[in-house]
Amino acid sequence: MAYLAHQRRAQRKRHTGHNPLAAPVLVLAGVTVIAACYIAYVLWPRWPDTPVSLNAPSLPVVVSGVNFNIEPAAIRVAIERRPGTQERVDLAYLWPSLKPPDPAAKPTVGAPVGPNKRLFVTVAAGNTTLPLSERVQEIYPRYLVPEPSGGPDGLTLRGFRDGTPYQGEELAFESNAPEHFLARCSRKGVVNSGTCLLERRIGNADITFRFPRDWLKDWKSVAAGIDQLLKRLRPD
Repeated sequence: MAYLAHQRRAQRKRHTGHNPLAAPVLVLAGVTVIAACYIAYVLWPRWPDTPVSLNAPSLPVVVSGVNFNIEPAAIRVAIERRPGTQERVDLAYLWPSLKPPDPAAKPTVGAPVGPNKRLFVTVAAGNTTLPLSERVQEIYPRYLVPEPSGGPDGLTLRGFRDGTPYQGEELAFESNAPEHFLARCSRKGVVNSGTCLLERRIGNADITFRFPRDWLKDWKSVAAGIDQLLKRLRPD
Protein backbone atom coordinates (compact mmCIF):
# COMPACT_ATOMS: atom_id res chain seq x y z
CA MET A 1 0.00 0.00 0.00
CA ALA A 2 2.80 2.39 0.92
CA TYR A 3 4.40 1.66 -2.44
CA LEU A 4 1.17 2.46 -4.37
CA ALA A 5 0.72 5.70 -2.42
CA HIS A 6 4.30 6.70 -3.29
CA GLN A 7 3.70 5.95 -6.99
CA ARG A 8 0.53 8.12 -7.05
CA ARG A 9 2.41 11.02 -5.41
CA ALA A 10 5.21 10.72 -7.97
CA GLN A 11 2.73 10.75 -10.86
CA ARG A 12 0.98 13.87 -9.49
CA LYS A 13 4.36 15.59 -9.14
CA ARG A 14 5.25 14.77 -12.74
CA HIS A 15 1.90 16.14 -14.01
CA THR A 16 2.03 19.32 -11.95
CA GLY A 17 5.80 19.94 -12.10
CA HIS A 18 7.47 22.87 -13.88
CA ASN A 19 7.69 22.58 -17.69
CA PRO A 20 11.01 24.15 -18.80
CA LEU A 21 9.55 25.10 -22.26
CA ALA A 22 6.50 26.93 -20.95
CA ALA A 23 8.19 30.23 -20.12
CA PRO A 24 10.01 30.68 -23.47
CA VAL A 25 6.82 29.83 -25.38
CA LEU A 26 4.83 32.41 -23.41
CA VAL A 27 7.51 35.06 -23.92
CA LEU A 28 7.64 34.36 -27.68
CA ALA A 29 3.85 34.54 -27.94
CA GLY A 30 3.83 37.86 -26.06
CA VAL A 31 6.53 39.36 -28.31
CA THR A 32 4.65 38.21 -31.42
CA VAL A 33 1.41 39.85 -30.26
CA ILE A 34 3.20 43.12 -29.41
CA ALA A 35 5.00 43.17 -32.78
CA ALA A 36 1.75 42.52 -34.66
CA CYS A 37 0.02 45.36 -32.79
CA TYR A 38 2.88 47.76 -33.53
CA ILE A 39 2.94 46.91 -37.26
CA ALA A 40 -0.84 47.34 -37.47
CA TYR A 41 -0.56 50.73 -35.75
CA VAL A 42 2.20 51.95 -38.10
CA LEU A 43 0.57 50.72 -41.32
CA TRP A 44 -3.01 51.60 -40.50
CA PRO A 45 -4.00 54.66 -42.58
CA ARG A 46 -4.66 57.78 -40.51
CA TRP A 47 -6.24 61.05 -41.58
CA PRO A 48 -6.86 64.25 -39.64
CA ASP A 49 -9.73 63.95 -37.18
CA THR A 50 -11.34 67.05 -38.69
CA PRO A 51 -11.30 67.42 -42.51
CA VAL A 52 -9.54 70.56 -43.72
CA SER A 53 -12.01 73.11 -45.09
CA LEU A 54 -11.48 74.17 -48.70
CA ASN A 55 -11.57 77.84 -47.68
CA ALA A 56 -9.02 77.36 -44.87
CA PRO A 57 -5.73 79.31 -44.93
CA SER A 58 -2.75 77.89 -46.78
CA LEU A 59 -1.44 74.60 -45.37
CA PRO A 60 2.22 74.03 -44.45
CA VAL A 61 3.24 71.00 -46.53
CA VAL A 62 6.69 69.39 -46.65
CA VAL A 63 7.77 67.41 -49.72
CA SER A 64 11.23 65.83 -49.76
CA GLY A 65 12.38 68.19 -47.00
CA VAL A 66 11.17 71.36 -48.79
CA ASN A 67 8.49 73.57 -47.21
CA PHE A 68 5.49 74.76 -49.22
CA ASN A 69 2.39 76.82 -48.40
CA ILE A 70 -0.59 75.52 -50.38
CA GLU A 71 -4.23 76.63 -50.46
CA PRO A 72 -6.51 73.66 -49.64
CA ALA A 73 -8.86 74.52 -52.53
CA ALA A 74 -5.96 74.07 -54.99
CA ILE A 75 -5.25 70.49 -53.84
CA ARG A 76 -6.99 68.10 -56.25
CA VAL A 77 -6.85 64.88 -54.17
CA ALA A 78 -8.80 64.89 -50.90
CA ILE A 79 -6.35 62.61 -49.05
CA GLU A 80 -3.54 65.08 -49.84
CA ARG A 81 -5.51 67.98 -48.33
CA ARG A 82 -3.67 68.00 -45.00
CA PRO A 83 -0.61 69.65 -43.44
CA GLY A 84 2.65 67.87 -42.80
CA THR A 85 5.04 65.68 -44.77
CA GLN A 86 3.83 64.12 -48.03
CA GLU A 87 5.40 62.28 -50.95
CA ARG A 88 3.33 64.13 -53.55
CA VAL A 89 0.73 66.86 -53.87
CA ASP A 90 -1.41 67.46 -56.99
CA LEU A 91 -2.70 70.99 -57.59
CA ALA A 92 -4.82 72.94 -60.06
CA TYR A 93 -5.18 76.68 -60.64
CA LEU A 94 -7.42 78.75 -62.85
CA TRP A 95 -5.70 80.44 -65.78
CA PRO A 96 -4.79 83.25 -66.05
CA SER A 97 -5.96 84.36 -62.57
CA LEU A 98 -3.91 81.63 -60.78
CA LYS A 99 -6.68 81.33 -58.21
CA PRO A 100 -7.70 77.89 -56.87
CA PRO A 101 -10.84 76.54 -58.58
CA ASP A 102 -14.17 77.42 -56.98
CA PRO A 103 -15.19 74.27 -55.04
CA ALA A 104 -18.86 75.12 -55.66
CA ALA A 105 -18.39 75.02 -59.45
CA LYS A 106 -18.90 71.43 -60.58
CA PRO A 107 -18.32 70.39 -64.21
CA THR A 108 -21.28 68.78 -65.95
CA VAL A 109 -21.86 67.02 -69.25
CA GLY A 110 -23.21 70.25 -70.74
CA ALA A 111 -20.53 72.45 -69.18
CA PRO A 112 -17.22 70.57 -68.88
CA VAL A 113 -14.06 72.22 -67.64
CA GLY A 114 -12.37 74.06 -70.50
CA PRO A 115 -9.02 72.40 -71.35
CA ASN A 116 -7.35 75.83 -71.64
CA LYS A 117 -8.58 77.10 -68.27
CA ARG A 118 -6.39 75.12 -65.89
CA LEU A 119 -2.72 75.11 -64.92
CA PHE A 120 -1.93 71.78 -63.26
CA VAL A 121 0.97 71.47 -60.83
CA THR A 122 2.54 68.42 -59.21
CA VAL A 123 4.96 68.68 -56.30
CA ALA A 124 6.81 65.41 -55.74
CA ALA A 125 10.02 63.99 -54.33
CA GLY A 126 12.78 64.14 -56.93
CA ASN A 127 15.13 61.60 -55.38
CA THR A 128 14.62 59.05 -58.16
CA THR A 129 14.79 61.38 -61.18
CA LEU A 130 17.58 63.32 -62.84
CA PRO A 131 17.30 67.10 -62.56
CA LEU A 132 16.10 68.76 -65.74
CA SER A 133 19.45 70.52 -66.19
CA GLU A 134 21.23 67.15 -66.32
CA ARG A 135 18.69 65.68 -68.72
CA VAL A 136 19.13 68.67 -71.05
CA GLN A 137 22.90 68.21 -71.03
CA GLU A 138 23.22 64.42 -71.00
CA ILE A 139 19.99 62.72 -72.16
CA TYR A 140 17.99 64.87 -74.57
CA PRO A 141 20.83 65.67 -77.04
CA ARG A 142 21.00 61.99 -78.02
CA TYR A 143 17.48 62.13 -79.42
CA LEU A 144 17.06 65.67 -80.81
CA VAL A 145 16.95 66.59 -84.49
CA PRO A 146 20.08 68.40 -85.69
CA GLU A 147 18.57 71.82 -86.27
CA PRO A 148 16.16 73.91 -84.15
CA SER A 149 13.32 75.96 -85.60
CA GLY A 150 11.87 79.32 -84.68
CA GLY A 151 8.80 79.60 -82.47
CA PRO A 152 6.75 82.49 -81.10
CA ASP A 153 8.64 85.68 -80.29
CA GLY A 154 11.85 84.80 -78.46
CA LEU A 155 11.09 81.06 -78.31
CA THR A 156 13.06 78.26 -79.97
CA LEU A 157 11.64 74.84 -80.86
CA ARG A 158 13.71 71.69 -81.29
CA GLY A 159 12.04 68.38 -82.01
CA PHE A 160 12.93 64.83 -81.08
CA ARG A 161 13.68 62.32 -83.82
CA ASP A 162 11.20 59.65 -84.81
CA GLY A 163 11.95 56.23 -83.36
CA THR A 164 13.26 57.68 -80.08
CA PRO A 165 11.61 57.52 -76.62
CA TYR A 166 10.44 61.13 -77.11
CA GLN A 167 9.01 60.71 -80.61
CA GLY A 168 6.23 63.21 -81.29
CA GLU A 169 7.57 65.74 -78.77
CA GLU A 170 9.81 68.78 -78.90
CA LEU A 171 11.57 71.17 -76.56
CA ALA A 172 10.32 74.74 -76.43
CA PHE A 173 12.74 77.11 -74.70
CA GLU A 174 13.51 80.77 -74.28
CA SER A 175 16.21 81.49 -76.84
CA ASN A 176 18.33 83.74 -74.64
CA ALA A 177 17.62 82.09 -71.25
CA PRO A 178 16.60 78.42 -71.61
CA GLU A 179 17.15 77.88 -67.88
CA HIS A 180 14.21 80.27 -67.24
CA PHE A 181 11.69 78.72 -69.62
CA LEU A 182 12.11 75.22 -71.05
CA ALA A 183 9.17 72.92 -71.63
CA ARG A 184 8.80 69.49 -73.23
CA CYS A 185 5.70 69.53 -75.39
CA SER A 186 3.75 66.93 -77.34
CA ARG A 187 2.70 67.94 -80.84
CA LYS A 188 -0.78 66.42 -80.69
CA GLY A 189 -3.35 66.05 -77.94
CA VAL A 190 -6.82 64.61 -77.45
CA VAL A 191 -8.62 67.90 -76.78
CA ASN A 192 -6.05 70.47 -77.92
CA SER A 193 -2.84 70.82 -79.90
CA GLY A 194 -0.79 69.02 -77.25
CA THR A 195 0.48 69.32 -73.69
CA CYS A 196 3.61 70.92 -72.25
CA LEU A 197 5.53 69.99 -69.11
CA LEU A 198 7.76 72.58 -67.47
CA GLU A 199 9.84 71.50 -64.47
CA ARG A 200 11.58 73.32 -61.65
CA ARG A 201 13.61 71.69 -58.88
CA ILE A 202 13.87 73.17 -55.40
CA GLY A 203 16.13 71.19 -53.10
CA ASN A 204 15.07 67.57 -53.61
CA ALA A 205 11.51 68.44 -54.67
CA ASP A 206 10.36 68.52 -58.30
CA ILE A 207 7.61 70.98 -59.27
CA THR A 208 6.04 70.09 -62.63
CA PHE A 209 3.67 72.50 -64.40
CA ARG A 210 1.35 71.06 -67.05
CA PHE A 211 -0.44 73.31 -69.53
CA PRO A 212 -1.82 73.19 -73.10
CA ARG A 213 0.64 73.66 -75.91
CA ASP A 214 -1.61 76.43 -77.24
CA TRP A 215 -0.30 78.62 -74.41
CA LEU A 216 3.10 78.79 -76.12
CA LYS A 217 1.65 81.57 -78.25
CA ASP A 218 1.81 83.70 -75.09
CA TRP A 219 4.69 81.90 -73.41
CA LYS A 220 5.99 85.06 -71.70
CA SER A 221 2.75 85.30 -69.71
CA VAL A 222 3.08 81.60 -68.85
CA ALA A 223 6.65 82.13 -67.63
CA ALA A 224 5.59 85.13 -65.54
CA GLY A 225 2.62 83.23 -64.11
CA ILE A 226 4.78 80.25 -63.11
CA ASP A 227 7.28 82.57 -61.40
CA GLN A 228 4.42 84.24 -59.52
CA LEU A 229 2.93 80.94 -58.45
CA LEU A 230 6.29 79.64 -57.23
CA LYS A 231 6.64 82.70 -54.97
CA ARG A 232 3.23 81.91 -53.47
CA LEU A 233 4.09 78.26 -52.91
CA ARG A 234 7.51 79.17 -51.48
CA PRO A 235 7.08 82.61 -49.82
CA ASP A 236 10.31 82.28 -47.85
